[in-house]
Amino acid sequence: MSYKHPETLVDTRWVQDHLNDPKMRIVEVDYDPNVNYSLGHIPGAVLFDWRRDLNSPVQRDILTKAQLEELLGRVGVTPDTKLVLYGDFNNWFAAYAFWDLQYYGVKNVVLMNGGRKKWIDEDRPLTKDVSEYTPSHFLASLPDESIRAYLRQTFDWYTSPKHKFVDVRSPKEFTGEVLAPPEYPTEHAQRGGHIPDAVNIPWSQAVKEDGTFKSYDDIKRLYENQGVTPDKEVVAYCRIGERSSFTWFVLKYLLGYPNVRNYDGSWTEWGNMVRNPIEKTTQPKPIVQPVAV
Repeated sequence: MSYKHPETLVDTRWVQDHLNDPKMRIVEVDYDPNVNYSLGHIPGAVLFDWRRDLNSPVQRDILTKAQLEELLGRVGVTPDTKLVLYGDFNNWFAAYAFWDLQYYGVKNVVLMNGGRKKWIDEDRPLTKDVSEYTPSHFLASLPDESIRAYLRQTFDWYTSPKHKFVDVRSPKEFTGEVLAPPEYPTEHAQRGGHIPDAVNIPWSQAVKEDGTFKSYDDIKRLYENQGVTPDKEVVAYCRIGERSSFTWFVLKYLLGYPNVRNYDGSWTEWGNMVRNPIEKTTQPKPIVQPVAV
């Protein structure tokens, strides 16, 4: 069976065939552009630096509507422009950009399946030339809060049977054995573990070895086997919101779940809040004795 929204994905061959399409803008989204974009990128691609371009420079938050409009206007995007996103880490940060764009109503957006890794593995063309485009005046929409979760909401929902929390981090992060992957040594919470009753389905279980998504049936089984079903309101989280945006994309666009939110505050927020409940799978849950009446 095909994905529910196959129009949100393109493959590497399609991108190469459309490199000269004036109505398409290819965007590489990197965590560290100094070791990726600057060493070689898809011809014509512009760079969105995850830290600089997609986050607020002052408070911990995503970019504002005005910042997004300036960013897209800077690279000449119009309502008729198809944005093709790809990036490092199997499209973690490209998926985060996709989520940002959906949050502000930018709909003509796709992910390149397999990301930067697949393009390079297939020995497709790269360049170090930085492309420049005539700036445009872009207007975004007001935020779509239905795809985002905040701390207060997650605190109210984590015990609700109508909601299902998916922790997409590695098993060692989920149990609290480590606070962050080794490549992110400075992005820690004060405590390890996970939101109580969350299920652990690492983001990587939805992709194949080449970085492309697994089949619809395989992904469907992956989530339904752990009780993540379309009748629930699903909240995905990780550590800082980028891996969970990847899972948010999988659930919402590949499986077609109607109610999926990305909790972008994720574990660095939840695990730092005083008296927030934390569960560690390696520790037994306390036995609650019945109260005599």
